[in-house]
Amino acid sequence: MTGATLLSVVMPVHNALPHLDGAVRSILEQSYREFEFVILDDGSTDGSTERLRYWARKDSRIRLFEGERNLGPVGSSAHVVEHSNTTLVARMDADDLCAPDRLARQLKVLGDHPSAGLVGTLFDVIDEQGRRIRGPDLWRLTRKAPFVPFAAHGSIMFRRSVFDDVGGYRAECEYWEDQDLVVRMAAVTEVMVIPEALYQVRQWTSSTRATSGRERVENAVDLMYRAVARLEQGRSYDDLLRPRTPPGRVDPRVFISAGSIILWSGGRPRLFVRLLKRGRLRLDMRTMTALVWTGWGTVSPSSLRAFMGMLLRIRNKQSVGIFADPAPVRWSPPTIESDR
Repeated sequence: MTGATLLSVVMPVHNALPHLDGAVRSILEQSYREFEFVILDDGSTDGSTERLRYWARKDSRIRLFEGERNLGPVGSSAHVVEHSNTTLVARMDADDLCAPDRLARQLKVLGDHPSAGLVGTLFDVIDEQGRRIRGPDLWRLTRKAPFVPFAAHGSIMFRRSVFDDVGGYRAECEYWEDQDLVVRMAAVTEVMVIPEALYQVRQWTSSTRATSGRERVENAVDLMYRAVARLEQGRSYDDLLRPRTPPGRVDPRVFISAGSIILWSGGRPRLFVRLLKRGRLRLDMRTMTALVWTGWGTVSPSSLRAFMGMLLRIRNKQSVGIFADPAPVRWSPPTIESDR
């Protein structure tokens, strides 16, 4: 994969200070340098626009677009891909970081596996200061589950042709548009995962989910869990995406998902009362887990972080031998049966 530019790195930006410079620099300093860097300033109001203009003047690989209004996570993601001019596209998020050889490693995977249309990598979680606070979910690669195992939108690289074939991002899947995209791409192409943390996701209090409307995000994540339940049954979830009245109560796991962002940001996820108010509570393990998690997070977030970290290390330790070889592995969700 040499010669003419084959790769676009695309990054939507909305109020990403003070971490924007680090994200831009981690792309510009990649060992593989032949790419265009498509950036959309998605209606920022915090000074991000000026910083992006600075970087665009400094490096000719940057193509900067400035939006007057905020398109949101789906609209801005679609915009940067639509304005890419290459056959391969790598995603980046504006407050994250990636390893210097990330692009080179992913390009090699797509070169070595012509039948693969997408490659992702595992990731570490870092805090506002860039300190590593959580390792990668290596154990997820051992499970055939409908959740995408790399679970970091910014870590993916894909063939533009496959993206276009499946219809790109879907507005109905806001806040889980990456999960939906990868599942649909996996139905028509191979999805590969590099079992190493070549990407770093920053958890901080001003991340998109942390600052968006609470009920809107809760409803969106509830829809994601219902879609995943369909996948587990080998059924399509497209009918769930039709317009409908938002649910009065939502899956209890919604509050663990929302609380995890706050927890790993170093905050106290005070969601126990919210769970009682909006959760679809039943006498089952799902409800019990959510009650314990949110209650624990409210009372002692530091000990919950320690417990979650210990649980991750135990799960990963059981998987280390399986993935001692850094060779990429294929991931696929449960097959959807067309006659059901």
